[in-house]
Amino acid sequence: MKATLRRLLKLRLKMNRSRPKFRRLNTLKLKRIDEESWRKPRGIDNKIKWCRKGYPPLVRVGYRGPKATRGLHPSGLVEVLVHRPEDLEGLTPDVHCVRIAHTVGRRKRLQIIDKAKQLGLRVVNAVGVE
Repeated sequence: MKATLRRLLKLRLKMNRSRPKFRRLNTLKLKRIDEESWRKPRGIDNKIKWCRKGYPPLVRVGYRGPKATRGLHPSGLVEVLVHRPEDLEGLTPDVHCVRIAHTVGRRKRLQIIDKAKQLGLRVVNAVGVE
């Protein structure tokens, strides 16, 4: 991995730690509203929309991470979603890492893990399989 990419991954981790949790309007008042599902506040009297002091922050472009690291796994590899063992062909170990889809059953999951070991690929979610 290049030194610049390694430096940018560290910077992204630091930015992720300092990034605030963006809250949807009225999540503190209403239990039925999910905090995770962001909606832009649109009312004319909305204090979050006008970025008033003492209110949760608004999502903005400045909170984004470095462009070179977007979409990468924290290890710096490109994640590839795999549904069957044939999807592993053409992947290189120094560029790609494998994530097995959640719809894949145990038998095929074991086949994918074995083939990934043969090819030297890293499986990100191989937890719980001996």
